[in-house]
Amino acid sequence: MKFVVPFLFFLFIGFKSQAQIKVLFDATKAETANNADWVIDADLFNLGYNTTPYIGGNEANAQQTPTPSQAAITPTTSEDYWTGALSAWGIDAVKLGYEVETLPYTGSITYGDSTNSQDLDNYDIFIVCEPNILFTSSEKMALLNFVQAGGGLFMISDHTNSDRNGDGYDSPDIWNDFILNNAVVSNPFGITFDYEYFTEATTNIPSLPDDPLLHGTYGDVSSVEFYGGTTMTLDPTSNDSVKGVVYRTTYSNSGNTGVMCAYASYGNGRVVALGDSSPADDGTGDTGDSLYDGWIEDANGNHERLLMNATIWLAESNTVSVTDLQTNKNGVQVFSYKNTSYFYSKTNTTSDYTIRFFDSLGRTIFTKKHLNSQEKYSFKIPYSSGILYYSVQTKGDVVRRGKLYFIEE
Repeated sequence: MKFVVPFLFFLFIGFKSQAQIKVLFDATKAETANNADWVIDADLFNLGYNTTPYIGGNEANAQQTPTPSQAAITPTTSEDYWTGALSAWGIDAVKLGYEVETLPYTGSITYGDSTNSQDLDNYDIFIVCEPNILFTSSEKMALLNFVQAGGGLFMISDHTNSDRNGDGYDSPDIWNDFILNNAVVSNPFGITFDYEYFTEATTNIPSLPDDPLLHGTYGDVSSVEFYGGTTMTLDPTSNDSVKGVVYRTTYSNSGNTGVMCAYASYGNGRVVALGDSSPADDGTGDTGDSLYDGWIEDANGNHERLLMNATIWLAESNTVSVTDLQTNKNGVQVFSYKNTSYFYSKTNTTSDYTIRFFDSLGRTIFTKKHLNSQEKYSFKIPYSSGILYYSVQTKGDVVRRGKLYFIEE
């Protein structure tokens, strides 16, 4: 006789305060082609572009380790310590205690490849600012696996017709190709980029007092300015966690269109999407390019606050404290119930919490809210075999994660 027996496999993830957050900035997708310089630091300017990078031009060629050493950065270090249009972002990240690197144009985007010293498994956040080369099938898988396993992906696009390297694809094309044409699931994040080209200053920001991007460590965000950007369309049916936080002036700031900045969870990880590279520009970098200070000067410092709040939120997807469920250290226990797909849970917390179950593609299967007034309960999950993941959330913060194995015997 066959029956389904669920087994819990617990993930024990320590506090990342005990292990430095590592941030990787991409430079493999022609991010410095033409009038662009989306790197944190470059000492060489010997790249050219004829669809793909080659030695023999004068564009920035960022190396893995920025120089001078980030170990010498102090709270008063200025962004021109490094040479790159994203140097202010990198410097701010180091001031938070993070470690930053660049994936050079010769690097490979992989996940789970132990032969690659810059495999995404070695990093907590991957930032890709205005890519201009399509992701390969294997790179798309690597990105999705990275996020699903707990990584943070920052996706920055630009306006339509912004093809910097002349290969026929601009950043909205490239992001949408990754999002919609991968071998795993179409639109995993519930975000697609529109094909727009507009310049606009907006204060159309929803009232979300506890939102981590709008009211995070770096302060409150009240305005955003795009200089040649695009919007996004959200699809909560594809990912019910997706949320817009900045909107064009004429759109509803609680809707799914006209979105300028959005974020979502996927599996154990998180993504943030921005429709313009201008807010990340610190105005310095390749002297052959026309760069502008969007980091501080535009929107009166709101861009720094938005992007750094978002960076911290992405890092927190890996700073979750997952303690031993069986010893009930955080007040929540989740147990499988004999020979069925039931869960039993018990709490001694003073807060309500929600258990969310999702499959290996990050799709929500079932959610259940547990009130602190209930000592225990059980409920059936509509799932029969395979691996099911779960997260326990209290007031929006994930307090633990794990896997549930359904095995036929």
